[in-house]
Amino acid sequence: MNTYARLPVRFSRGEGVWLWDDEGKRYLDALAGVAVCNLGHAHPAITDAICEQAGTLVHTSNIYQIEQQELLGDALCAEANMDKVFFSNSGAEANEAAIKLARLYGHNQGIEHPTIIVMENSFHGRTMATLSATGNRKVQAGFEPLVTGFIRTPYNDLEAIRTIANTNREVVAILVEPIQGEGGVNIPAADYLNELREICDEQSWLLMLDEIQTGMGRTGKLFAHQHNDIVPDVMTLAKGLGNGFPVGACLASGLAADVLAPGTHGSTFGGNLLACRVGRTVVETLNNEAIPAHATEMGQYLLDGFKQALKDQTGVVDIRGLGLMIGIQLESDCPAIVGQALERGLLINVTAGNTIRLLPPLVLEKTEADEIVSIVTDLIQAHLE
Repeated sequence: MNTYARLPVRFSRGEGVWLWDDEGKRYLDALAGVAVCNLGHAHPAITDAICEQAGTLVHTSNIYQIEQQELLGDALCAEANMDKVFFSNSGAEANEAAIKLARLYGHNQGIEHPTIIVMENSFHGRTMATLSATGNRKVQAGFEPLVTGFIRTPYNDLEAIRTIANTNREVVAILVEPIQGEGGVNIPAADYLNELREICDEQSWLLMLDEIQTGMGRTGKLFAHQHNDIVPDVMTLAKGLGNGFPVGACLASGLAADVLAPGTHGSTFGGNLLACRVGRTVVETLNNEAIPAHATEMGQYLLDGFKQALKDQTGVVDIRGLGLMIGIQLESDCPAIVGQALERGLLINVTAGNTIRLLPPLVLEKTEADEIVSIVTDLIQAHLE
């Protein structure tokens, strides 16, 4: 179906931060499949895990115990200091699980219409519930009637949250991205998540963090909320968890961990042996190779490079980022830059119309970062002339 405005290129192989098209041209990947291939392309550990598990056993069903699922669940819970995991196939499904969990949590407390606070400019997926939770009218247009049970509020606005707390007795949870990716790489105040944690504790709400784009080392910590030294009640993961293999997860802690019970939720493919073997290998590799710390170093290197290169450039509104999640906001919309970068052998993205989003693999090195800065700077200067 004609659901994608595809760029005129077909990739045939990849290695690390590089991709080659079917004519042999090489491209520097500064998008990583939209924050998916955090370990880069064709990482040997991931290749070995897929091949070995595929040659042994791929799928049995959640009717039975699955050792690889238990191992990955234990690893994620240990890393996040959380208690239980539901495995799915995608980020949208992980967020669906979180939304269902919050509603059941509310009903268990006698709340007739459980309501979740969500943010303007957010993105949580394209299923009916997750697009209803998303703060982007373009995603929702044409799919009405939307799923009810969401209250939208400005991102990074604590007073708006407190006002809702004082006036609405049916709120049961907050669903929020630690950094808004699709919304323009929007980074909140340093204490934003801490304050949300405090409000949720005061109100007996669930703090649900959508870490689908920010998780798995992207921001320099395994999970972005670890910069704030808090533990959410619910956290969703996908994208980088499988390094390209489809796998999602909804983690829960404390009271939230026991809300879902047999019969309340399920998945045919979610958490099968192959997906979980890959996910466990991703977690092990991120830790064994200290990749989140490397992402911190390289992210700062890129930020410093762009701020130096564009310091006198009019038309640049902001250069921001955390780890290897970077946004360069311009005064004017700049969608054409994506195609221009492709011609130069660089894969980038523009989100929110005017923000160049860079999400390179976390194995990026300085020479490759220098090339990103050089090409993107040239394109920005040409756009703003």
